[in-house]
Amino acid sequence: MAIKITGVGSYIPTKVTPNQAFENNDFYNEDGSRFNADNKVIIEKFKSITGIAERRYVEDHLNNSDIGALASKKAIEDANLDPEELDYIILAQNYGDVKHGSSQCDTVPSIATRVKQKLGIKNPKSVAYDVLFGCPGWIEGMIQANAFIKSGIAEKCLVIGTETLSRVVDTNDRDSMIFSDGAGAVVVEKTDGNGGILAHESATYAYDEASYIYFDESFNKEKTDGNRYIKMLGRKIYEFALNNVPSAMQSCLEKANVDIKDVKKILIHQANEKMDEAIVKRFYKLYGMEMPEHIMPMTIETLGNSSVATVPTLYDLILKGKMENHSLSEGDVIIFASVGAGMNINAIVYQV
Repeated sequence: MAIKITGVGSYIPTKVTPNQAFENNDFYNEDGSRFNADNKVIIEKFKSITGIAERRYVEDHLNNSDIGALASKKAIEDANLDPEELDYIILAQNYGDVKHGSSQCDTVPSIATRVKQKLGIKNPKSVAYDVLFGCPGWIEGMIQANAFIKSGIAEKCLVIGTETLSRVVDTNDRDSMIFSDGAGAVVVEKTDGNGGILAHESATYAYDEASYIYFDESFNKEKTDGNRYIKMLGRKIYEFALNNVPSAMQSCLEKANVDIKDVKKILIHQANEKMDEAIVKRFYKLYGMEMPEHIMPMTIETLGNSSVATVPTLYDLILKGKMENHSLSEGDVIIFASVGAGMNINAIVYQV
């Protein structure tokens, strides 16, 4: 028996927002002081560090549950599956449905329940629930689906990562340029043969690290409406990721009993290009090796950081032949890995 992905789909919003769109923003520091640099300089430095040139935002009439349903429909069709056969719908998200023009996060009913309704699934035994695990949420959902199927209580699961971060960003914070929207989904099934999920690793660091990513008021102290936005301690996150993600990936690979030379691709959460490169380079350094060319596909330049959606979207694009210099064939071994709010990290070794 193997637990494998049999269908994949994604939704990439059509609204393209280039870096130049931020040239007229008023940026402030955390203490409320005006950031003392020309916006063009800020944007150039931002691009050199993150690799982001543009990002995608959802259209005004769409919500998080809408794009999650759109990605899910594609995955279900790709798997040639009757959606009524799904045992679990596991949806990773962080801020629920936030309507255009609103600052209120709406999570009741769950986003998974809303997606199930939008898909028209009537089967009450198709259980739908949300995973709140920061950016690593989709991978954590995969780990849960794997456990359900291994235990025999499920045979078919839909695992979704969907987020509309554009609706929870502080436009007076330079970090607002990082975040974007998107959705990715996969169908996971028990199949005959070998491969699939070979091993996984997951951890939460909360003693000192819990508030590295948090929700708080605008850096612009003149805003007194009480609205709160996504915030992060960038330097601490960078150091945390470099110190913890490579060893988690190594542990996962050892559990899978796979030689690092047999890894075809590493699909890492698209958070920050330089950080991701540093993580993968340090991972290979643990084995006394240099990072191979084309090992780490990247979408961040044009899609930005869409949180839980980045990894499944990346996988979908590779399988659909939409990533230059990147392809996957049956039997290839890949690593899924992520880091994010919590602070949480996880990884999966997967054989296509």
